[in-house]
Amino acid sequence: MEKADIEALRARVGCAALLEHEGFAIDLKESTRRAIKFRRKDTIIIVIHDDKGWFDARSDAKGDVFALASYLLGGGFSEALAAVCGLVTYQPTLPAWERPERVLTITATIMERWQHRKRPWGASATWTYLTQHRALPWHIVRKAIDADLIREGPYGSMWAKHVDGAGHVIGWEERGPDWRGFSTGGAKQLFRFGARSARRICVTEAAIDAMSLAAIEEVRRDTLYVSTGGGWSPLTAEALETLASQRNTQLVAATDNNVQGEVFADRIRQMADSAGCDFTRLKPRTEDWNEELKERREKGELPHTRAAHQG
Repeated sequence: MEKADIEALRARVGCAALLEHEGFAIDLKESTRRAIKFRRKDTIIIVIHDDKGWFDARSDAKGDVFALASYLLGGGFSEALAAVCGLVTYQPTLPAWERPERVLTITATIMERWQHRKRPWGASATWTYLTQHRALPWHIVRKAIDADLIREGPYGSMWAKHVDGAGHVIGWEERGPDWRGFSTGGAKQLFRFGARSARRICVTEAAIDAMSLAAIEEVRRDTLYVSTGGGWSPLTAEALETLASQRNTQLVAATDNNVQGEVFADRIRQMADSAGCDFTRLKPRTEDWNEELKERREKGELPHTRAAHQG
């Protein structure tokens, strides 16, 4: 087969088609437009680059649809080519996203876009989303607002700020009733909630989980609750290494109670070993800390089960 024919085949057959054909299913709760998570038992594949690329959440494996075919089915390029050829007419079932795809021309800087958004206030759409839909106690939301960690996003969503080592905003997590993503053009490092000088560092996968764990622990004074934004960028690794290198630091892997959470926890454990600091694994009883917060609130197990109200 000519190189041009191979390129045409790569353009016609996406990674999603191969994954669905091999029995993988989309985890819609954990997916975004730019990163769709597929599961098959304990195997997790993330599809990126508009269905043209992928990576294994538990290893360094990645590539195009031909590399995916070799990875899943075994064999060399010839076998992968045959498998992909057989899917030319296959139409995978892709998620029908609630929110229309955004077509943006980014002319403002990250800082300008952040400053353009208002801070949440009592009874605002974002306040309601966080205190009612996410069950965060009002004083936790107020603390985040006072620290300028969150802003009002569109359609009742929340923007949760990621900052660099100097505290400058470089991006933000986007979470709402019908939307999850990360700022277009922004960079992931860490969302930081709590005392910046703290030596106990609880690492979660989402800003809402960081605030949920803080609520469950009543915001321990010795703890900085951070979120990686569901990813593990070089900037994130560098920031965590810097925190781990400080004297008397304890890294707490407070990641989700699932396969991906264990992968992240193992990375944090290795980082702690390299830095020579203490390490602890802290798992939620449910899949993530926000689900546990909701469960505890329903059972009246929290000291702040008073009704959410305007702050």
